Amino acid sequence: MRKHAIHSVIILVFILGFFQPSTAAVLLDRVVAVVNSEVINWSELYKMMEFESTDQMKALKEEDRMKVFKNNEPVFLEKLIDMRLQIQEAKRIGLDVSPEEIKEAIDNIKQKYSLNDKSFQENLTKEGLDFESYKKTLSDQILINQFLNKQVKSKIVVSGNEIESQVEAYKASSLNGESFKMRQIFLRKPKDATETKTIEEKAAIIFQRLQAGEDFSKLAEEFSQDSSAKQGGDLGYVNKNLLAKEFLNTLSQMKTGDVSQPFWTDRGLHIIKLDEKTAPQSTDDIKEAVRKQLTEQRFMEKYKSLIKDLREKSHIEIRL
Repeated sequence: MRKHAIHSVIILVFILGFFQPSTAAVLLDRVVAVVNSEVINWSELYKMMEFESTDQMKALKEEDRMKVFKNNEPVFLEKLIDMRLQIQEAKRIGLDVSPEEIKEAIDNIKQKYSLNDKSFQENLTKEGLDFESYKKTLSDQILINQFLNKQVKSKIVVSGNEIESQVEAYKASSLNGESFKMRQIFLRKPKDATETKTIEEKAAIIFQRLQAGEDFSKLAEEFSQDSSAKQGGDLGYVNKNLLAKEFLNTLSQMKTGDVSQPFWTDRGLHIIKLDEKTAPQSTDDIKEAVRKQLTEQRFMEKYKSLIKDLREKSHIEIRL
C-alpha cells in the first residue's frame, strides 16, 4: 500500500484505534468520558487528534503538539462520544458485522489499490498498524454505516414534486453556470510599494516548492493570507461571472490539476490550482443535483436529531 493508499484506508475506518500512542500519551492515560457503561480513555482521544493532524502539526516538538491537542480535546471528544453512542445503539437493536463482511471490505480496499496480501500487510506494518485492531476498527465503521442506513438513510424520501419546485431556483443559482472549483495561495498586496519585490520573491519560492511536488493544500495552510487558508486554500465552486479578469485570463490557459504561475490582482498576489471545471447542466442533470442536495439536507437534519435523541437518553460523563 502506497502512502496515499494507506491514508485512504485509514479514512475508511476513521479514528478508533490504529496508531500506537507515544510514551507520553501512555503515561497520561486516564478516563476522559463515560458513555453509558463504557469508558473513553485519553489515549483514544490522542489517537484521534494524531490522525487529524497536518504534517506541519506532526513536525512540532512533542511538548508544543501536546499543547495544541490540549486546547482541542473537547471538540474531538464530542466526536468520539457520538461514534460510541451509535455503535452502542446499533448493537442494542441487533445489528452485527460478520467476518465475511469485514473480509469483503478488506478485499475491496486491496482491489482498489492493486494490493496483494503481502503488500497490504507490509504497509500496515510500516504505518504502525496492528491487523487485528484494524479489523476491529473496520468492523465498528461498517456497523455505524449499517446503523445510519437503517435509522436515517432508509427513511429519507424526496418526491418528484419537491424536486420540480427547486429546479428553477437551482437554475438561477451561481452553481448552475460555468464555474471553477479551485484552491488558492494568496499574499496580500503590501501597503508599501517597496515591499512588492519581497512578496514576489516569496511567491516564487512557494511556486518552486509546488513544482517540486509539495502539497498545495499544505502550503496554502502555511502561507496563504485569506480565510481559505484553514481549508487548504479551498475556494469551492466559483461562478465565472464572479471572477476578476486576471483570474479568467489565467484559468483560460489551465487544465484540471494545473497550478498557475503567481499573478497579481488589485488585492494581492495569487497562485491557484484548478481542481474542476463545470459546464452548464442539462435539465436531467439539474434534477439529479437537486435530488442529491435535498437528500443531503434531510440526512443531516435526521442525523443531528438522532444524535440528540441518543444523547438525551444516555448517561454521558465528561472527565476532561
